[in-house]
Amino acid sequence: MSTKNKIYKLREKLHEHNYNYYVLDNPIISDYEFDMLLNELKKLEELHPEFFDPNSPTQRIGGEITKSFQNSKHLAPMFSLDNSYSLEDLYEWEKRIKKIVSKPITYTCELKFDGISINLLYENGNLIKALTRGDGISGDDVTSNVKTIPTVPLKLRGLNNLKFEARGEIVMPIKGFNELNEIRNKEGKELFKNTRNTASGSLKLQDSSEVASRPLECLIFSIENKDLFNNHENFLNNASKLGFNIFKEFVISQSLDDVFKFIKYWENKRSELPFEIDGAVVKVNDYSQRDKLGYTSKFPRWAMAYKFKPKEIGTRLNSISFQVGRTGSITPVANLEPVELAGTIVKRASLHNYDFIKKLDIRVGDYVFIEKGGDIIPKITKVNRSLRPNNSTALKFITNCPECGNKLTRLENEANHYCFNEDNCLPQVIGRIQHFISRKAMDIDGLGQETVSLLVRNGLIRNCADLYDLKYDQIVVLERMAEKSANNLIEGILNSKEIPFERVLYAIGIRHVGETVAKKLATHFKSIENLIDANFDDLILVDEIGDKIADSLVDFFKDPCNMKMIDRLKEIGLNFKSEVINKRVSSVLSNKSFVISGIFKNYSRDALKRFIETNGGKIVSSVSSKTNFLVAGDKMGPSKKNKAAELGVTIISENELQEMIFPKQTLF
Repeated sequence: MSTKNKIYKLREKLHEHNYNYYVLDNPIISDYEFDMLLNELKKLEELHPEFFDPNSPTQRIGGEITKSFQNSKHLAPMFSLDNSYSLEDLYEWEKRIKKIVSKPITYTCELKFDGISINLLYENGNLIKALTRGDGISGDDVTSNVKTIPTVPLKLRGLNNLKFEARGEIVMPIKGFNELNEIRNKEGKELFKNTRNTASGSLKLQDSSEVASRPLECLIFSIENKDLFNNHENFLNNASKLGFNIFKEFVISQSLDDVFKFIKYWENKRSELPFEIDGAVVKVNDYSQRDKLGYTSKFPRWAMAYKFKPKEIGTRLNSISFQVGRTGSITPVANLEPVELAGTIVKRASLHNYDFIKKLDIRVGDYVFIEKGGDIIPKITKVNRSLRPNNSTALKFITNCPECGNKLTRLENEANHYCFNEDNCLPQVIGRIQHFISRKAMDIDGLGQETVSLLVRNGLIRNCADLYDLKYDQIVVLERMAEKSANNLIEGILNSKEIPFERVLYAIGIRHVGETVAKKLATHFKSIENLIDANFDDLILVDEIGDKIADSLVDFFKDPCNMKMIDRLKEIGLNFKSEVINKRVSSVLSNKSFVISGIFKNYSRDALKRFIETNGGKIVSSVSSKTNFLVAGDKMGPSKKNKAAELGVTIISENELQEMIFPKQTLF
């Protein structure tokens, strides 16, 4: 047998033994025998580097050093899940999806592991790349670290002619976590707080050999190729045959009541599991029904996470301080007697606004109960009034800004108090620039939040346009700023001029204009000039733009200081024109505007919107005298129908919309 074939055979044999051990839990050789085969392969590969294979079993050992993790796009977005906390929430979810899917629905329910999401890219049966979830569109490339995890198949048992993504969760078993902490305790090192944070931190270690020493496991929960399976049950029952590690506890049912029994059973038995869980995930089983249900801007409509009740603990509220946000919003903050909750020490919790404080009657000195929303963010849930000090008094909300002393204002129909001294209130100045340079906005390399604060406090910048006037000599003399850091900062600022219009629009920080709204506005108006010229009536015609956003935009562009800043940014060379080109099938609906309302039999509302836009039409959110057509579905609210009739707007069905473009044909 040739050396090449011997190496190949050893690799196949070791992949098989790895599968038997970690997936089937049925090893057929001893650990010693496995190690001997692995050592034999390692020696052959060292002697013959020309036969290197990145997915060889020897590559699990680690040893690669990663100085920084490159960001890479997912083939398909990784959406987060909408949350529920009761059977009633699940029933409401079911009502919503049954408005779109008329046939009987079968559900799958799996446990929701408390780890870090991972996206594995396979091509021709080989692991090519492993990415963290990141922002859902792209994530950090942690391939070298993930390859050290034994339950991640480097080579699949089949699927040799496909390219697809498998999604899963990297977790640390409780037993392994405790053993790791025992070792750290003996070595005099700080103990890890919880399994989730430890798994997440392990995945970002720079030395993959250190990752290999951590007891991590990977549990796969989906595959992004619906051609392989027609439903999720089929995938769950067959995924292990392909080499994936699947947790076997799941249920298939047409009844949410049965699903809920499974959820409550494991909520009570969660301490008996080898991993930490924080809930369960209920999914529509049939993939064709999933396609029909589609997605919102944030969540798949066909899945719902059921979150277990967070752990709760009591502590003393020592004082209340007030923070000023970038928009001038004042947030009261509870300063607590430090207490451990869900693996971390909690010292502070947001009190949101005066209405929240008043509703719970929260006072300084109270004994309060806190929990972590989604097991992450601490929040106060109730007060033990029996332990309240005798001299307790109700909180009087501050009347002046704690930073600049400006008198606070409470807007009509808003819960928050605001400081409108935006140009001279330091936290607002710093906050706006920190928002401008953030990852989802201008994403300026080398410029973090602390550096922004440093630049502002040293008088070098007062708004985001000032960033582009910074000079190397001004930066390099600052505290904690070396030559390389100063050069990286200047380069990052210059590179940000390539950021597209929709992100620039989001970055300039218009109140109520988030990422999604910025994209809608950039796509609709194409340039900042068109957006500035738009009046209130023009703005509310844009899909998903309501009165509050329209008012905010009009007010923003009326402000001379804002216009001066935009003019400076335009002169600097930032992108204020959209490069997005809508692909049109035809122009048959040009100069026609449509409002879509109700539930449709054959297509989702998103599909109808795409159909109208790709044929030249315009989607608007509310009926007005400028609306041409109201596309009406079942259970449409009476207000839009009545307004359309009052204004003489033509009301059509989905079939009549179809006839406008392709008589006697189907939409897609």
